[in-house]
Amino acid sequence: METITFTKMSGAGNDFIMIDACSSDLHLPWSEKAASWCRLKTGIGADGLIVIAPHEECDFTMRIFNSDGSEADMCGNGARCAALFARMQGLAGPEMRFMTKAGVIGAKVRENRAAIEMTEPRDLACGMSVQADDEPLTVHFVNTGVPHAVLFTRDLDAEPVADLGRRLRYHELFAPTGTNVDFVEAAGGNVIRVRTYERGVEAETLACGTGAVASAIVSHRLGMVQAPPITVKMPGGDLAVDFAANGSAYTSVWLDGPVDVVFKGEIDARR
Repeated sequence: METITFTKMSGAGNDFIMIDACSSDLHLPWSEKAASWCRLKTGIGADGLIVIAPHEECDFTMRIFNSDGSEADMCGNGARCAALFARMQGLAGPEMRFMTKAGVIGAKVRENRAAIEMTEPRDLACGMSVQADDEPLTVHFVNTGVPHAVLFTRDLDAEPVADLGRRLRYHELFAPTGTNVDFVEAAGGNVIRVRTYERGVEAETLACGTGAVASAIVSHRLGMVQAPPITVKMPGGDLAVDFAANGSAYTSVWLDGPVDVVFKGEIDARR
């Protein structure tokens, strides 16, 4: 029986199965493996599968597969886990650059924290009216490597994240690829609280890195927070978002937070 070595990692509550395909030169149907391995009870259980593969110009390539088997362009907390994992595997130094489907990501690793420099946000649009149920909702949009719809609320704990998030995720306004959905509450000063419904996971997750960045940028654009860094409190832990702002343009966007190794193991490659 052929087994595959993996490391389970968590970035502020986002959990991932990490595979080193650089050292072992693995070539498997990763989409199928993600759908199988990420499943609870019969698999390892995770929000996604991350595969680290060789790249000619960067330190490595990161591929991220959601728990439903779909491949994502980018994942903020996944990228932070990938940075620490690559450092652990001896594939990169404490500072690195790696390729994603969204572009090149810069990263810095120190002890059990990792910070990544995101690709520049695009398609920022504020104040869109979206019909949901019987009343219109005000929704804001930005692509931070993947699309995010952002809604503000005064009572985050009371929001029906799973139900409303699912409906907005598939709303015709965001067709054909859909969107992630972030529910945001201003918590005073430069602090926001965020809950996210993630596309591909098709559920609320404990944290979302690209969602933290999207929420921080929209909050700044609307004047709900001031100069960065912005502290983003998510159910799985706190993340920090830093950036340079010039009107509606946001550059030098960094996402920083904790990364933990949960456990290491082996799984049957045939599963």
